[in-house]
Amino acid sequence: MEIEILDAKNSKPIGKCTVQAQTSVRELKVSVHHLKKSLNPHRQSLRLESRGKTLKDTDTIESLSLRDGAKLYCKDLGPQISWKGVFLAEYAGPLFVYLLFYQRPSFIYGDIIRPVSLTANIAAACWSIHYAKRLLETLFVHRFSHATMPLRNLFKNCIYYWGFAAYVAYHVNHPLFTEPCRGCMLAAVTGFMISELGNFSIHVNLRNLRPAGSTVRKIPVPDSNPLTKLFNFVSCPNYTYEFTSWLFFSIATQCIPAYLFTAAGMYQMTVWAIGKHKNYKKEFKDYPKGRKAILPFII
Repeated sequence: MEIEILDAKNSKPIGKCTVQAQTSVRELKVSVHHLKKSLNPHRQSLRLESRGKTLKDTDTIESLSLRDGAKLYCKDLGPQISWKGVFLAEYAGPLFVYLLFYQRPSFIYGDIIRPVSLTANIAAACWSIHYAKRLLETLFVHRFSHATMPLRNLFKNCIYYWGFAAYVAYHVNHPLFTEPCRGCMLAAVTGFMISELGNFSIHVNLRNLRPAGSTVRKIPVPDSNPLTKLFNFVSCPNYTYEFTSWLFFSIATQCIPAYLFTAAGMYQMTVWAIGKHKNYKKEFKDYPKGRKAILPFII
């Protein structure tokens, strides 16, 4: 049978593809790419209607009830970049930027000379641990359900992460920075390290849910690691631990820009967590009812 592919933007025909009942959307994208070389499979969004929902790569012609002569709409998602590439740029930048300020170059702070405080030293170590961990997770832990994302996200995400890194680092590493209470700082750093371990534990748990090279989705549940027990209360404990990491970092430094970074991150992660929570409940009929999205018993 033949399926006609139309441009979702203006409904102009792109061409016709010969398919079988078991042809998947992923395979159909390859055929569309042959029709129009600029439409790499990763930048295609195939839909039943021009403004409809994007079809899953695993959907088949038969499962979509398409017949000979049916029409599908293809939206060009624009230039793409790998998720791994975006993540590496996002996390390498803040590490470099923060450590640049930590060195107190004269072109930033002038000729003010004062010893670097213990808090600033520990804060630099915490910041470095977090972003080094994220880089290593990107390389060796994360398994991405999608191969690429729009190239524009690279610039948007880098501006956010790199900009906040400079904003926070400028104040924490300033020669006139005033240290907070030593006991409060050390207690907060302890909370930060536990949160970082928790975040890593959740990422490893999620990785083990998805076999390599697949897009399998399962209900996430705790494993033998006690830090994963947070799955009993929220759908996205990785975001919960991420939030508490930066909250403890902010408490340790008593730096207003750090609190603003924490608040901005919490807002965005809450939006993501609520979306994922809704998808879990929609996809899995037996999904645990007592779970919240990101904060136990609250959100």
